[in-house]
Amino acid sequence: MADATAADRLAALAGQLLGTPLPLRLRAWDGSEAGPPDGPVLVVRHRRALRRVLFRPGELGLARAWVAGEVDVDGDLFAALERLERLAGPRAGAGRRRGLPQAPPRALLRAARELVTLAGALPVPPPPPRQEVPRSRRTLRHRGKAHSPRRDRQAVSHHYDVGNEFYELVLGPSLVYSCAVWEPGTTSLERAQAAKLDLICRKLALREGQRLLDVGCGWGSLVLHAAERYGVRAVGITLSAEQAARARRRVAAAGLADRVEIRIQDYRETDDGPFDAIASVGMAEHVGAARYRQYATRLHGLLREGGRLLNHQIARPPWHDESAYRIDPFIDAYVFPDGELAPVGSTVDLLERAGFEVRDVESLREHYALTLRAWVRNLQDNWKRAVSLASPARARIWLLYMAASTLAFERARIGVNQILAVRTAPDGASGLPLRPRAWTEPA
Repeated sequence: MADATAADRLAALAGQLLGTPLPLRLRAWDGSEAGPPDGPVLVVRHRRALRRVLFRPGELGLARAWVAGEVDVDGDLFAALERLERLAGPRAGAGRRRGLPQAPPRALLRAARELVTLAGALPVPPPPPRQEVPRSRRTLRHRGKAHSPRRDRQAVSHHYDVGNEFYELVLGPSLVYSCAVWEPGTTSLERAQAAKLDLICRKLALREGQRLLDVGCGWGSLVLHAAERYGVRAVGITLSAEQAARARRRVAAAGLADRVEIRIQDYRETDDGPFDAIASVGMAEHVGAARYRQYATRLHGLLREGGRLLNHQIARPPWHDESAYRIDPFIDAYVFPDGELAPVGSTVDLLERAGFEVRDVESLREHYALTLRAWVRNLQDNWKRAVSLASPARARIWLLYMAASTLAFERARIGVNQILAVRTAPDGASGLPLRPRAWTEPA
């Protein structure tokens, strides 16, 4: 390959490593290109990206190169990810993971030698982008026992305390950071998020004068909706100082300070029950498998008899290794530190063991894919503003994670479910209607 360009050598290298040709066109740091002529182009802007893969093989090395801007996509990011996804083939059966094709050992050895040559001098590995959560316990950030109150605060701060204006740009004026509900004919993200908030309130059967606890209240959208539309007295708790500050301003602006309280508080510290209803929307993914029984028991104890819990949570399929609750390395390092996903059946089991009677489970998987596509459009349409509010690296992190998550929901690799549970009274009364799904029709 004496006359081969950098792109030719990269394309050949990718084929050796994968055991099949790369389904994307490649553009190297010297401007040369190789591979299929149609579709998006995978751009390797700097040979430093190869060094990252050498020192940290796999997803995390590639993620570091993406965050640093050393690897990019010219064209449709969704199309590029879809093409790469096809390399894994059809979804594996129960108990097996999907994986990329792998070349024979000799081919891998030849590819490794070529990678070293292309990467250039390798005295030390490039430092990770500063946005990565350090894993060493010696650092001041992200240390302590996993899912302890202290470490949970650090993880939440890493994800949410990146600027309220950045989040509003991505999420829109609703400032709702969870799956919307797209009723037939809905095209507006704001309408879809309002429909989701109202669905939660109807499932909880909220009435004037009741007390609502919103665990992981974000920027206060649900408690505001419940207080304005249903007349409840609401408490919202979050571990994010920036979220709490913005939520309090929204409550004051709405004239609801006498009915809505926003606290910076861990669910383990909340002790002023009973509440008539509890909502936990997009928060339980941060709890951790080892703490989930404690979480469920705590919420059960905070409810009055006959009170309802709405638990809205992302789930992974059960055919994965049952010990693999952790999310993938890129999201763990850059997006949701210490996040864990469990099958919906495991969540139902733990809620029941805590004393809840589970009365309804509704999957909203396709709704989350639509929501994520709307967030990606918001980010891409306002890219320069997003970069100025956060940083180029932070904007790239959110773009990749939301685009990849979109495809994961569309391909049923992950799902999201609303679980309605009740703290049943001693006489067995649940307070729920005899007709299932009575809440599906707006009041």
